[in-house]
Amino acid sequence: MIADLQQVYVERYGDVDVTPVDPAQFAAPLGYFVIGYLDGVPVACGGWRVNDELDGAAEIKRMYVVDSARGKGLSRLVLAHLETTAREAGLRRMVLETGLRQPEAIALYTSSGYERIDNFGVYRDHPESRCFGKSL
Repeated sequence: MIADLQQVYVERYGDVDVTPVDPAQFAAPLGYFVIGYLDGVPVACGGWRVNDELDGAAEIKRMYVVDSARGKGLSRLVLAHLETTAREAGLRRMVLETGLRQPEAIALYTSSGYERIDNFGVYRDHPESRCFGKSL
């Protein structure tokens, strides 16, 4: 699924997402990653990792739903699950970055209570990046 997600970035932005992501960052207790299945087939994923730059907020990474499973509310379920697991891990804030060419992601996050925050990290000076945050 991550390869499919990277292809979406290529189609929308002309290149893969080069944000540094180490799978070890998603290991408990400083991270979490979930894969959702329908009829035994992986169709949705997402994770969070602690972002020390933002006072230990949980940073959402690699949220994705395959084309064939879109429109079923799975992204909202994954997002709610990530928020719950971050809260259970003792984190009090979620942050994320998405791009202007992903209006469906922006709509999901804003309709879920996320508010625009200053761009952070590698996104700080990227004109097409939009960062959002939400208290848990």
